[in-house]
Amino acid sequence: MKATWEKIEKNLGVLEVEVGADRVTDALDKAFNKVVKKASVPGFRKGKVPRPIFEARYGVEALYQDAIDILLPEVYTEAVNETDIFPVDRPEVEIDQFEKGQAFKFKAKVTVKPEVTLGDYKGVEVTTEKVEVSEEEVNEELNRLQERHAELAVIDEGAAQNGDIAVIDFDGYVDGAPFEGGKAERYSLELGSGTFIPGFEEQVVGLATGDFKDVEVTFPETYHAEELANKQAIFKVKVHEIKRKQLPELDDEFAKDVSEFETLNEYKEDLKKELLARKEQEAKGKKEAAVVDKVSENAEIEIPQAMIDGEIQNMMRDFDNRLRGQGMNLEMFLSFSGQTTADLQDQMKDDAEKRVRNNLVLEQIAKEENIEVTEEDINKEVETMAEAYKRSADEIRNILAANGSLASLRDEISLRKTVELLVENSKEVEGSEEAAEEKAAE
Repeated sequence: MKATWEKIEKNLGVLEVEVGADRVTDALDKAFNKVVKKASVPGFRKGKVPRPIFEARYGVEALYQDAIDILLPEVYTEAVNETDIFPVDRPEVEIDQFEKGQAFKFKAKVTVKPEVTLGDYKGVEVTTEKVEVSEEEVNEELNRLQERHAELAVIDEGAAQNGDIAVIDFDGYVDGAPFEGGKAERYSLELGSGTFIPGFEEQVVGLATGDFKDVEVTFPETYHAEELANKQAIFKVKVHEIKRKQLPELDDEFAKDVSEFETLNEYKEDLKKELLARKEQEAKGKKEAAVVDKVSENAEIEIPQAMIDGEIQNMMRDFDNRLRGQGMNLEMFLSFSGQTTADLQDQMKDDAEKRVRNNLVLEQIAKEENIEVTEEDINKEVETMAEAYKRSADEIRNILAANGSLASLRDEISLRKTVELLVENSKEVEGSEEAAEEKAAE
């Protein structure tokens, strides 16, 4: 095989490839074995048509597209490896020659990973703030725990309030006709959560058990179902029951129930330590992010749109997985929020570009600094994962190897070690971000 690579723009180039006639013959053989299973020729059973008879009836050209589909991916991968390029998008392929007994020639226009010109990345200044925990923060955490351990009690009398769970039937109509997704029975709706169409929950507040009401709302202009966007709707609502949170008393008994401590004061002291550790971890993460952002700003790089689009798709998948973990999915979220997929992707665009940029810069610094990931590093990470998932290290390694994730793990460790190097070589400036900005402005 012969492969050559020539840049035509900053992140775009042409890959020219030529492979010998023997590879073409092999691909045609594989294509025939695939096609003959469905070929229908009088006098022969399917799958039993001799090659000469098939080619005489249909022509060898009938095998060309299948042969190309078989040969092109493997040859393209070999050419990419041979020329040491890193494609970030599907190539635009132009077939120059494919015939029986001839070499296979094609050109591929390929968008590749961009070059990064690093600026200063050692000694960047970042602001740090003193980490401490106030009494107010401890009490706020206690209140959250109190909410978490609250019990739902059915309210027999009185009207629904924000924060209550209203168990309702609803039946929606637009222009007098029902619409898909507009009906449900005994649906548990937390009032004030903002999960329904704007204006819906507010009109349920004040209703009592057994009440009926026609709730009138207008779908948002950007609603994901275009046929409903900006339309007025009437939902016939029936309230089956109202549930309200009953908060436990914050006392020694509460501390005993939710912790290993005998008194509330002991529990508060432990909470303070936990909050401090959490804030220190958050401060560490903020510092790392600030260092990476500043180093990234100092670099010059032109990011292909394909890489940003790819990162947006990764973020969409992650978001959908998080929703599923909460008992929802992306389609339900879009329905409740009145957004479209395009709206959500547009919101993610800036963050996606920043992630791609930062990763490319960190990869380049890792090369410049000759950062290596050893087998010991891999083993330590695998052991950490094994402990977290309560499985053996061998099991985790086999799973990673089976789904091709070991290379990704190696890259992740490399990026982490690069961030550690940058933080170690950064300079701390005590104060807040606002103070640092004011000082810079002076």
